[in-house]
Amino acid sequence: MALLASASHLEARSQCNTGAISCCNSVQTVNQASTLLGAFGLVGAATSVGGLVGLTCTPVTVIGTGSGCSAQQQAVCCSNNEYQGLVNFGCSPINVNA
Repeated sequence: MALLASASHLEARSQCNTGAISCCNSVQTVNQASTLLGAFGLVGAATSVGGLVGLTCTPVTVIGTGSGCSAQQQAVCCSNNEYQGLVNFGCSPINVNA
């Protein structure tokens, strides 16, 4: 994913210290997600939190039980969750296989 190589602070981590681990169907920058965020009035909130924006996310309850992310989803650690997983703020990619 080109996004991961663009900035060192976005490199994948193997643990989650700031929030719950989620599997997101899409992970984007605030600029990439601005149309959707604007529709919900969340651009300012997402910008103030920083990090990536996870869209259509589901929580990971137990790692290593086969209930993790599907091949199409990205595992992320997010510090803020809005609209029950529809939009998550402050996300960083993680490696759940580590």
